[in-house]
Amino acid sequence: MVSAGLRALGSTAALVAIYYLVPLDHTSTPIAATTLIIGLVAFIALVAFQARWIIRARFPGLRAVEALATSLPLFLLLFSATYVVMAAASASNFGEKLTHTDALYFTLTVFTTVGFGDITAKSEGARLLVTGQMATDLIILGIGAKILLGTVTRGRQRQPQNTSAGQPGQ
Repeated sequence: MVSAGLRALGSTAALVAIYYLVPLDHTSTPIAATTLIIGLVAFIALVAFQARWIIRARFPGLRAVEALATSLPLFLLLFSATYVVMAAASASNFGEKLTHTDALYFTLTVFTTVGFGDITAKSEGARLLVTGQMATDLIILGIGAKILLGTVTRGRQRQPQNTSAGQPGQ
């Protein structure tokens, strides 16, 4: 159980460190868009792999937490990175120049639907991307939760009942 928590924490920390270390403000918008698309395809593949991993796990609940600790930060950081690039490419894309932290804050604000309004998408392209993130957020929350819960349930069903220990698998 501790190792699962450490792996989850480690993968999240590694993704955030990579995000902050990459000089995103020196990239072009077409490269950022391509990277976002490739990243989202990789995200879908990761979730599919993780679903299989959860089903086969001895403790599906713990594997689901690990899966979330990797896939959700990856998803959010892909959008954050794209926002940094767009803000650096043109001052008209957002209400202000975005640092890595500003873009991450904006991405989480959009994801949580809080919408403080201190950072706003100004250009049509930026608004389209933010709208795409909002739609994808809803899909991730709805379908993602259903997939995770379903895979945990299937994983638990695959395990033989251990009546001698008195505790079913997690």
